[in-house]
Parts: sequence; C-alpha cells; structure tokens
Amino acid sequence: MLKHPLGLRAKSTLALALACLVALVPAGILGWQLLEGVRQYFGEAFAENFTRLNRERILAPVSRDLALSMRLADSELSRRWLLDEGDADKRTLFFLEAEGYRRDFRDASYFLASALSGHYYFNGTDQPFSDRPRYTLDRDRPSDAWFFNTLEQMATYNINVNPDLELGTTRVWLNVLVLDGERRIGLAGTGLDLGGFLEDFIQTRPVGVTPMILDLGGAIQAHPDPTLISFASTTTDAVNGYTLAQRLPDGPQRAELVRAMQQARERIDIVPLLSVTLDGREQLLALAYIPELQWYVVTAVDLAAAAVIREAWLRAGLLVVALVLLILLIGFGLAVDRIVLRPLRELQQSATAMSQGRYDLQLPRAGKDEIGDLTRAFGRMAEQVKSHTDELEVRVEERTAKLRQANQEMAKAQRQIQASIDYASLIQRAILPDTRMADMLGSHHFVLWRPRDVVGGDFYLFHNDDERYLIGVVDCAGHGVPGALMTMLARAALDQAINTFGMASPAVVLRHADGIVREMLKDAETTQAIATHMDAGLVFVDRGRGILRYSGARISLYHSDGHEVEIVKGGRRALGDRRVGRYEDTELRLDPAATYYLVTDSYLEQSGGDLGFGLGQTRFKALLMAHARRPMAEQAAALDQALDDYRGKHDQRDDVTVLAFRVDQS
Repeated sequence: MLKHPLGLRAKSTLALALACLVALVPAGILGWQLLEGVRQYFGEAFAENFTRLNRERILAPVSRDLALSMRLADSELSRRWLLDEGDADKRTLFFLEAEGYRRDFRDASYFLASALSGHYYFNGTDQPFSDRPRYTLDRDRPSDAWFFNTLEQMATYNINVNPDLELGTTRVWLNVLVLDGERRIGLAGTGLDLGGFLEDFIQTRPVGVTPMILDLGGAIQAHPDPTLISFASTTTDAVNGYTLAQRLPDGPQRAELVRAMQQARERIDIVPLLSVTLDGREQLLALAYIPELQWYVVTAVDLAAAAVIREAWLRAGLLVVALVLLILLIGFGLAVDRIVLRPLRELQQSATAMSQGRYDLQLPRAGKDEIGDLTRAFGRMAEQVKSHTDELEVRVEERTAKLRQANQEMAKAQRQIQASIDYASLIQRAILPDTRMADMLGSHHFVLWRPRDVVGGDFYLFHNDDERYLIGVVDCAGHGVPGALMTMLARAALDQAINTFGMASPAVVLRHADGIVREMLKDAETTQAIATHMDAGLVFVDRGRGILRYSGARISLYHSDGHEVEIVKGGRRALGDRRVGRYEDTELRLDPAATYYLVTDSYLEQSGGDLGFGLGQTRFKALLMAHARRPMAEQAAALDQALDDYRGKHDQRDDVTVLAFRVDQS
C-alpha cells in the first residue's frame, strides 16, 4: 500500500527541522567560543596598545632627564672639580652650572657623588641650597652599597628606585658615571619623585588593568601597590616577591616570562603577549622594552574584569542570528530537496549506469528550470559519449598501428645513423699516424686521444724523412660529426702545405695551410654562421743537428726535465680565423732528458673540482713536473687518470688530445 505524498513530505520536514536543531547545538558552542575569541582578540589589542602608550608616556620625560644627567656627568666643570674637590673656584663654577641643570630637571633636583672622597652633594626644591656634602658615603654601610656597586658595573648609567635614608626621600634615581678617561671618579644625575611618578604613569588606569615597570632583572620598579616595589634593585637581590617572576606560580609561566622579556629586548618594535596566573586570577601580560632606560613596561589585563567589549548586545545578536538561521535552514532545506536534490539523484543514477557502459538511460522529466536544462544537456552528452566512444576505439586501433610502424622506422634509422658514425670513427682512426709514429719513436712517445663523442674534431699528424720528422696536433672547431668533417679538411690543407714547402719550417706550413683553408671556404655560404677555425701546433725535429723548431696557432709547446717546466707559446690566432695570424718558428736545442708535450685546450679547460672550474695551466704544469722523468707509458696513464680524477662527475666538455715525445739522439 502506497503512503500519501503529503505524509512523506511532513516527515521529511520534521526530520529536516530536527537535523537543524541538532546542528544548532554545535553552532551555539562555536558561537560561544567565537565570543571568547573576540574578547581575547580585543583584550590582546587593548593590552598591546595600552602598553605602547605607557612606554611613550614614560620614555619622553625620563629620557629627557637621562640626557640632561649625561650632559651633567660629561661636563668638564664636573670632572675638574671632582679631581680637585678642595679648589673653591672650581666648586663655585660647578654649582653655578649645576643650578642651571636643576632648573631644567623635571623634579628640579640633582646630585653629585665623588668616588675619590665619598662626598655626596644634593640640591632640590625641598631643601635649602648647599655647596657642602650632605653626607659621606661608606662602603661598609648597606644603604650606600648602591653607589659602590654602580661604580663597578660595566654600563655607563643605570636607573633604579631607592630610598635615601640620609635625605629622607625615595626617588627614581638616574645614575650616570663621571669618567676621567677610563677612570671612574664619581656619579651624577637626578631623582624623580616616586609619588609624582606613580601618579603620572601608574595610578591612571582602567578597571582590571595593572600597569607596572620592571628593570632588566625583572625587579618591580613601579606598581600601583608601593609595597611591591623592589628598592635598590641594582645593588641587592630582589626577594620576598619583589620580582614579577616570583609572583607567578612555579613552573612554565616563569620561563615564558623570561622568553617574552628576551624577545621584547631583542625586538623593541613588538609587544610580546602571554597568559599567566597573577594574584590568583588568569590575566594577560603585555611587555614592551625601553632600551634608553633599560626598563620593561608591563600591563596585566584581567579580561574578566576589564571592560574590553560589551557582551550583552553581542549575546542578543547571536541569539537573533541563530533563530533566523534556523528558519532559513528549514525553508532552504525543503526547497533544495524538491528542486535540486531529487532530480540530481536521478541524474546520478543515470551517470552511474553510463559509467558502466549502459547508454539506454531513463532520464527524469526535463522541466523549464536549470535542472531541466542540465537533464537535456546530460541526455545529449550521453549520446555524444556513445558516439565518441565508438569512434575513439576505431581511431585508437589505427593510431596504435601507425605508432608501432613509426617506432620501427625510427629504430631502423637510429641503427643506420649509429652504424654510419661507427664507420666514420674507423675512417678517422685510419688517418691517424699511429703505426709510423710507433716505427720511428717507439716507446719514446705516447698519445692521449679522447673524442667527446664517437668521432671528434682533434687529430694528430706525423711526417718523417730519415733523421728528421714533423709531429703535431690539430684542434678543429666543434666536435662530433661536424668536428670530424673539419679534421678531413684540415688534414688535407696541412698535407698539401707539407708536400709543397717541406716540413723544415712549421711556421711556413701553418701560413700556407691557413691560406689553403681560406681558399677552400671562401665560396661557402655558411662561413659566417659556423666556426671553421683550427688550433694547431707543429714541431720539426732534426736529430742529426740536435735542434727542434716549433710554431703554433693558439697551441703552446711544453717541455720539462722534471725540475722545471718551460713553455714555448704559439701564435695568438687560429688557422681560418677572421684575421690572418702571424706564425714564427722558435728553435731550441734538443734535450735528451726532457719530455715535450703538445696539448689541446680542452684538457686545460675541463671542468671539475669542488667548484667546477677548469683544470688550468698551473695544475697541468704541476702534473708535468711530477711525471716528466717517468717512462712514457706511465706518464700517459698518470695524465689520463689525473684528468678523470679532476673531472669527477662533470661531463667531458670537448675532445681531448695530449701528444708527448722524447728525442733519442742515439
């Protein structure tokens, strides 16, 4: 038997209303927490602003008197009279000047105490003027300990609250050292009347707010309750509740206070806040530091007593908002269920069926609202998805076949390219004169030839005629296949120059090879777009005459006997450079004890080490010094290993060639 739709709707409405009521319980809890959070927020803002205001109210007058006290202490008249206290003229001049300061001091008083005689001078409005000592300070008298302890402190001044028993007054004293060079000869300053000070800065306070002042050690210097003030805190240990920390419970709150004081001292632009238990109540503390006075201004705010915000209207507002929210939730819930949720549930069922591959959907009746538009759009989407799915399956099969064929063709092309490069490497190695060098020089030479890729732009050459031979290295611009092609051109140019002009003058060979290269490339359209220059170094050796003749294009000749390394520099320009270079022969006597080295710049410029710098000429010369006297095979292994060790994880930058030989004149 079917239930009446109205009964179902009534039950749904009741269930929705109950759900809303249940939802209001956590909403009420959250609202109360919000109220407490607002009160905490405004309380913190009030405490911070009140503390900043008090700091400025204290700093202005006290810093002014402190500046005047420093001027009085630094006065030349004060210093001269303390050094010669018996001089009547100096006494008169000092007191004339001091009276001028007294008129400027806030409480119209000043003092001067001598570390040499112990005499204490004081003049104020509450006592007749006197240029005689009020009393003499005694190191053994506890009430005078403040003076002697202040003299021994490292700071040039301090501020403390202290009763002067001899004068019968309690003041906030500003004590400034009087110095004669590095010698401490006394104190000078003024005293602020404690009663007036408290009236100005402490007593004017709202309900639930307790302002106070602490010194660097946390001793209370000012408080609405005068019995809590720590007198003479700079010279005695503050005990019996005279520090703010001692008035807090034992435990983490004291450590938090110390951290807050340190934070305020390190950053005077901020006001640290912390919650503590003070006088048996939870209170909020705000601290600000005055570096000029070495004081902390502290405000304790009892949030339960201080009128930070008015709560009555806030509670009423929250209640009204809660009632309106309840009504809106019920009405909104019913409307959403009828208009949105029910059609969306039917659409969800259809989407689930479509995700399972079933496209014969029974969609809800489409109305004239947005849900109806969504239903019609969903139906069109289902038809398109079915059509696109069928079409996509066909395209995937076609493109998979094409991709498989493309991969096969790419792999075939890669194999062909690699085979071509490997064959080019065999051709390039075939033109290197390893066999002729081995027949002529035997174990008196070695070659390190390390192309960066399979083929490279470096090569070496060798021509001989009985006891004479020409040996050299060439570094063509580029590496890989372009560099290898340039080696063919360079080899042809050098061979033609040697065949035409002989090998006795390396400079002549370089000059004519340079001309041949330029002639070969003069009609090429790419000469401006690619690098076609070549570095070269050629050595002609005549063993019969015992001479060696060298010429180079940006490659130098190194030779070493193990005791020192000498360098024969080549020309400054490469073959095929934009400007024609000048190449000259340098002739040396052959040294059977020396090893001669030709090296391309890539060995010296290889990146490595901790910072990725090039190996450099200094390290290379050190390698030659260390290994020049060793057998050639051992030298080759040492230089090869040294390059690998220095390179580390860095990639090889370019082709590397090192050719070394000795001359056996026997």
